[in-house]
Amino acid sequence: PLFIQTKLSKTPTFFIKKILVIFCSGTKSALRLPPPVMKSAASLPAMMSAAAAPPLANFTATTTSRPSAPSIQCNLLFYVRYHVYSHKKYSKNGITIKYRDLPKHIRPEKGYSSTSVRGTIYCSNQKEGNVGLPSDHITVGAKVIYAAAPAMGHNQESHPECNSRVPAILTALENMKLTSKFRGSDVVEVQNFRPATTDDIGSVHAGPYISGLEKAMDQALEKGLIFIDGSGPTYATATTFQESLLAAGAGISLVDSVVAASKVSKDPPVAFALIRPPGHHAVPKGAMGFCVFGNIAIAARYAQRMHGLQRVFIIDFDVHHGNGTNDAFYEDPDIFFLSTHQAGSYPGTGKIDQIGCGSGEGSTLNLPLPGGSGDTAMRTVFDEVIVPCAQRFKPDIILVSAGYDAHLLDPLASLQFTTGTYYMLASSIKQLAKDLCGGRCVFFLEGGYNLSSLSNSVAESFRAFLGDRSLASELDDPSYLHEEPLKKVKEIIEKVKHIHSF
Repeated sequence: PLFIQTKLSKTPTFFIKKILVIFCSGTKSALRLPPPVMKSAASLPAMMSAAAAPPLANFTATTTSRPSAPSIQCNLLFYVRYHVYSHKKYSKNGITIKYRDLPKHIRPEKGYSSTSVRGTIYCSNQKEGNVGLPSDHITVGAKVIYAAAPAMGHNQESHPECNSRVPAILTALENMKLTSKFRGSDVVEVQNFRPATTDDIGSVHAGPYISGLEKAMDQALEKGLIFIDGSGPTYATATTFQESLLAAGAGISLVDSVVAASKVSKDPPVAFALIRPPGHHAVPKGAMGFCVFGNIAIAARYAQRMHGLQRVFIIDFDVHHGNGTNDAFYEDPDIFFLSTHQAGSYPGTGKIDQIGCGSGEGSTLNLPLPGGSGDTAMRTVFDEVIVPCAQRFKPDIILVSAGYDAHLLDPLASLQFTTGTYYMLASSIKQLAKDLCGGRCVFFLEGGYNLSSLSNSVAESFRAFLGDRSLASELDDPSYLHEEPLKKVKEIIEKVKHIHSF
């Protein structure tokens, strides 16, 4: 009733009835919920525009326990109840944070250990050389390599960006027999990778932000949970700094591995960094929108600095605009940033006329898709925009911000991608990398907040990398799809072509 009263007072009765299905459906599988129900969350204040709602940094959830697989109901309530929460402010070392009292977290030690479905990942804080996966350990026939950094200590109850996300993916890969246990040397998991150094992070982010966040961990240890002021709903716990370094380090390690493999094989494996916190909203001066460090931006600078891969092509198909990556390279002619995202969605950036500036003019391409865009729209965009841009740019490596929140069932947006869309994207990008840059390609996990659609879609990406047939027809329900606004999609594509002269 509160949700309907405060956010849907003008919504037609039939839509309100559909909304109520969420709260009456219990633990019913999210794959069986009609899309209009899922899309109701897109109207929630936090995710539409930075200027259209109160800052999400001003509230915290009060849930004291979280089910092992958070439901969409919990995610909706998280946003609905923002106005009843209180906060305190604390300023230190260049960062203003807000916090609430929670049980104290365990103090971070010199190393990091995280147990997941695939075992234990451990790394030390020493600045040794990368020990992720030396070139002599790469099997020539490997088709997929991945690294997992689940950030189990970086967690807030009932928050959509919670610590269940990566374990859900790893469980799905295991259940669908897409791991080395079942696929042998075709699939390799990178373990024992080092965290990124502060120098790595400093290639993208400002020094005061990095040092301030690190020192704020003492306050997080004392208070349990803090919110970074002005960053949207971006929280931090006592382990956030170290786990964010590990997430960035996983991406760096996979760049090393892919480059090493490309030197001994014309068909190197595609890499996937299954990491969190995500990164594409983190701007050079701070955190934003669930993101702490710009993982893909840090990897791009690392590829240039350490491997001489000067021309980096970044594809971002998350439903939200990757404003942090956009800002980091807005004046850089050697890094081409291409983002497809839902028009009008958080954070309100990514307009079609934002194309870079100075020497970087023309090396940023933003393509905002109208709500309701789906498989056909994305296939058309890939063929008519992404491919010609990549061919003209001639990259040395392709990096992908792989957000799965454009899925039909995701609660935070209004596009209607299916798992089949993600199979198509993974297969097509793999082929594009093979055609243009010796197969060097690394995916980075970004958004995706329905655990079922997220894990199924990542599994489809793995199938595409392995050359397996898609199982999307068994996972998607076409009855949930509605007509795409293809006329509007065609118009935006033509406008992009005109602006970028291709």
